[in-house]
Amino acid sequence: MAYDAIIIGGSFAGLSAAMYLGRARRSVCVLDTAKPRNRFAEASHGQFAHDGSNPQAMLATMRAQVAAYPTVRFVDAAAVDAARDGDAFTVILADGDVLSGARILLAFGITDMLPDLPGLVERWGQSVLHCPYCHGYEFRDQRLGVLNLSPMSAHQAMLIPEWGPTTFFLNGGTIDPETAAGLEQRGVTIDPARVQGLIGEGGNLSAIQLADGREQPLDALYIGPPYRFSSDIAEHLGCTTEDGMLGPVLTVDEMKATNIAGVYAAGDITRMAHSVTFACADGVMAALAIHRSLVFGAIA
Repeated sequence: MAYDAIIIGGSFAGLSAAMYLGRARRSVCVLDTAKPRNRFAEASHGQFAHDGSNPQAMLATMRAQVAAYPTVRFVDAAAVDAARDGDAFTVILADGDVLSGARILLAFGITDMLPDLPGLVERWGQSVLHCPYCHGYEFRDQRLGVLNLSPMSAHQAMLIPEWGPTTFFLNGGTIDPETAAGLEQRGVTIDPARVQGLIGEGGNLSAIQLADGREQPLDALYIGPPYRFSSDIAEHLGCTTEDGMLGPVLTVDEMKATNIAGVYAAGDITRMAHSVTFACADGVMAALAIHRSLVFGAIA
């Protein structure tokens, strides 16, 4: 069958869009690989009525609620290609199946590219963190650190003292005197040594191991890793991107339309600030724009 909309990505942005389109009685197919970015975290914070909830449980509830709408279908498969086909689009799945849709919503999210540091990957989302607004409160007044990965790391180190005493680990890198002075004014300790690994039991962090032999006690380490799109579908479709602080950002207008008529995008791939709340709001906005374009016949 030909769908009104094919949503590539079944996390917070995609499900929010599917909900609104389903309530508008439009036929929707949601493609889901079940690999949301925040699957490594045990709790999500900052959303009313869900503060501290498990993100996987939140998504399961959302999916069940969306699935109750009879015009919404879920396909647990990855999209590997997409192209315009006359007035519609074809989407090719990894298993070879081909879908057709009048509109496409890109909501496939991003993938963090973590540094190759012993002990880091297994603590990602637990005691190695990215967003202090999402997880900082839970580590308030504890021993905090920031790992120098990019020029944005110094900005992150300026922010983290809001939650507790902070050490900026340069990891063999350098910073300019003006930045160093600003960090010192914020009470940040600057440690120039290269980092060798992280120490702790299970997903907990107890210390950071330095190349000079020291073990610096630590309860949480903040990092700002670069990221990539979790799919290359946007490139196949010809959507334009711009360079963000840590990775690419899909160019969209205020209604979440890309430069390709009929293709919309929502969630982390469209912004530099990432959160569940932003993703849900983006999905709703994209759904409203898609529905209006279907009603009024304007492909935007």
